Amino acid sequence: MKYRDNLSEHYSSVLEGSYDCIDRLVLNAYCTNLHIAGGLRLWFRALKGTDKDLDNNQLMRFSGRFSRRVKAFAGSKSIPLIYFQAGERKHEKAEELLPEDQTFTGIFAIFVSKAPALLWEIKKFDNGSIDIRRKKRPSYVNHYSFHIIDKDWGHITIKICSHPPFSCQIILNGHEWVERREAFKKLDVTKEGNCFTSYLDGDSLSRVADALKEKGQLEAVCNRWIYGCLWFAMDYEEQKRTYFQYNYSIYQVEYSRNFLFQRGTYLDDVYQNIIDLTRKELDIKRLKTIFGRKNRPHNRKTERPGFEVRIEKPDYNLTIFKIHFGRLTLKLYDKGERTLRAEVVVHNAKELKCRRSLPFFAEIVTRLQEIMNNFVNNLKYVHVALINDGSLERLVLPTQRGKVRLAGVDINKERNLAVMETVLALSAQPHGYTAIEVAETMKEKIGQNYSPRNASYDLRKLRGKGLVEKKKGTRKNFTTSDGLQTIIMVLSLIRNQIPKALAVLRDGNEAENKKEISQMENHYFTIKNEVKALRQLYGIKMAA
Repeated sequence: MKYRDNLSEHYSSVLEGSYDCIDRLVLNAYCTNLHIAGGLRLWFRALKGTDKDLDNNQLMRFSGRFSRRVKAFAGSKSIPLIYFQAGERKHEKAEELLPEDQTFTGIFAIFVSKAPALLWEIKKFDNGSIDIRRKKRPSYVNHYSFHIIDKDWGHITIKICSHPPFSCQIILNGHEWVERREAFKKLDVTKEGNCFTSYLDGDSLSRVADALKEKGQLEAVCNRWIYGCLWFAMDYEEQKRTYFQYNYSIYQVEYSRNFLFQRGTYLDDVYQNIIDLTRKELDIKRLKTIFGRKNRPHNRKTERPGFEVRIEKPDYNLTIFKIHFGRLTLKLYDKGERTLRAEVVVHNAKELKCRRSLPFFAEIVTRLQEIMNNFVNNLKYVHVALINDGSLERLVLPTQRGKVRLAGVDINKERNLAVMETVLALSAQPHGYTAIEVAETMKEKIGQNYSPRNASYDLRKLRGKGLVEKKKGTRKNFTTSDGLQTIIMVLSLIRNQIPKALAVLRDGNEAENKKEISQMENHYFTIKNEVKALRQLYGIKMAA
């Protein structure tokens, strides 16, 4: 499979399948000419025939015209027109107003709320000249959200500012687009809310979803509706006369990988195991558990179309952990009865450091796939790490990189262990990490003077052992897959297993008498009994 990863390979015996899909997608729409002073002046001159009347009052009148036309249109078509307070959530109300007619297409609701926007400010001088510039601070003005049912995309939302330059946002959902493909209809798939929860061929489902990045898909749906929404400010003849045209860029993207387990209890066991064994190592600060009303089913049940786990009232316990890296978020949470979802959320596509216009959407999706693979593989390395024979012994030996001789990594020193913990916590960072970031994290761990120079020295030692690699031409470091496994095993031995084993060997009688002991403690008691048997067999006297 194109999207196969180490985590799904590891749990293949309890997985029924998996698929990748673009989830929520937000585009920015803008008219380039209206974002520069000269372009605004030319547009107004083409619209009115002259720019002598260009002032703040003339620009404000567009908002009044927009409002009057929207009210008249909503009244004539019996479309709900609802006003919201700034910051109030609107998606729940939109879901309530979704038309029941499956063949309906068009606008079914219009929401109005205030939001910040950078507007134009015009000053006139006595000599007749004018100064056109953007305001220094955003103004809170009315934005109109048109909720639309599209034949290819289902529910889409176009949010437009009623003031020039009439900037827009288009909100789409990839799962709804996939659901309407002809190739999808040939697959035996059950959809619950915003997730496919039952399918026989995850590879085919992923291929259908992957077709979304083909050129023309996004631009077609935008052009189909956005100029109709702009009509409330300028009719079609005025748009044509002023050569008004929108350009589009990617703003926010959610990319998900969904693992379908054979049973709900398998999902619970695996997910809780991942949380327990990775939360500390990956430095996950945000963990939220919402308790549901039911237990997960032991066996597969009849699917219930239209059901979706909601944050407010979940049917099953919902645990979410997030890792934030600037404007990029990595999430892992359970969705429904048997689905575990890993998600990459890009809050601003600038974070990906690539071109963001629609022709380069495929490049953005490829970047997200790489981030997803890195995230999921790190989860696997962290909680099921294995160390190769001889790796532990080779850590302490010096290494040679070119003409430079580097010291080994002594695991008996607290500083080296703290560096390993830091490198492990930063390993999920998609764009790598620098010596400065390592130094900042180390100061929190050891509470001493630890400079970027110290971090550079420690990173060179780790690179000498192949635990860390540096990208050529940059200052970014990346933890290798072998390095992750070695670091996890070393930290597990030094921090957890060896201290607990020694404690049991010295005095485990009190714990042995307890009625309830953990599975890990039981293994330690077994170690103690075996060592005691060997001592009696060979007459070895145990030192205190």
